[in-house]
Amino acid sequence: MISKPYRQYFGRDLEAMGSAENYHHWIIDEFKPYIRGHVAEVGAGSGNISALLREYAERLTAFEPSDNMYPLLFRRFLHDSKVYTIHNTLNGQHQQFTCALDAVIYVNVLEHIENDEKELSQIHEVLKPGGHALIFVPAVPFLFSNFDRQVGHFRRYLKKDLISLSEKIGFKPIKARYFDLAGIIPWFFFFVLLKHTVNSKKVNYYDKYIIPITRIFEKSIAPPIGKNILLIIQK
Repeated sequence: MISKPYRQYFGRDLEAMGSAENYHHWIIDEFKPYIRGHVAEVGAGSGNISALLREYAERLTAFEPSDNMYPLLFRRFLHDSKVYTIHNTLNGQHQQFTCALDAVIYVNVLEHIENDEKELSQIHEVLKPGGHALIFVPAVPFLFSNFDRQVGHFRRYLKKDLISLSEKIGFKPIKARYFDLAGIIPWFFFFVLLKHTVNSKKVNYYDKYIIPITRIFEKSIAPPIGKNILLIIQK
């Protein structure tokens, strides 16, 4: 089940993150070796991640259930023959994609889905044998904030729990790591303690000045914890 805020508000957090180019490129660079063939992005928002994915995929199917975000996605790729947009969830269309996809990508989406085990099972169904699920989620339960609730998040993950859940479905973990160690302190301060929400000014500052340094650091040293988790699993 997907919460009502998912359909009504999902995408606003991604909309505020739309100018976080360094952040998005970092995520996609981690996923890039596995982005090939027919790729699906679930929860595409207005298409900021989709625009990066289409450079590596032969074909991109972008799912977006949000009523306020889908029109933006549709218009963005209306004349792009490489991208097909769907105003729905994977859950609503998964049977027509059984064993059809080479990769499925969820960036800040799985936490919006109440039954994440069922969602992972359906991801497993739609992937070809050897295909990959590329997942990026918020991490660390003590960082759960009012902002998480407002945008329809059901949870923040621990790495061991996410790996265990994917293995239960039948996936083989390829890569799992915490991501953005530096983001823990500002997130806790602004969102947990002060109960702020995301705004473009804060996002732009963090993306411009903090992310490039954090990326260099985490390339050399895998952080023991982070604001997010990046998971790559194989069918």
